[in-house]
Amino acid sequence: VQLQASGGGLVQPGGSLRLSCLTSGFPLDYYAIGWFRQPPGKEREPVSCISVGDGTTNYADSVKGRFTISRDNAKNTVSLQMNSLKPEDTAVYYCYAEISFTPTMWGQGTQVTVSS
Repeated sequence: VQLQASGGGLVQPGGSLRLSCLTSGFPLDYYAIGWFRQPPGKEREPVSCISVGDGTTNYADSVKGRFTISRDNAKNTVSLQMNSLKPEDTAVYYCYAEISFTPTMWGQGTQVTVSS
């Protein structure tokens, strides 16, 4: 089982990044999947998630209207398009996958730094 996040980097305020999480070892189409982030010196916090089936999405208030989550079960991938980035979006971003009655699975994290 593996979740491999990528796409982080350094970007100026107002810029965009697209994070990807490539999964393997489990049937992604049966799992809810999403992203958390951990800003420097703070607790890990939820960013966005997307359900199985109808693909219902949820977003933290702080990213609504700026971030878009999507999944491609055929490619075993979940993506997070991040636009209009702000310095407060600086964090390590973690993808995760979960299904009822089993522990949540986490990726290794990718650093996003928003700075001029």
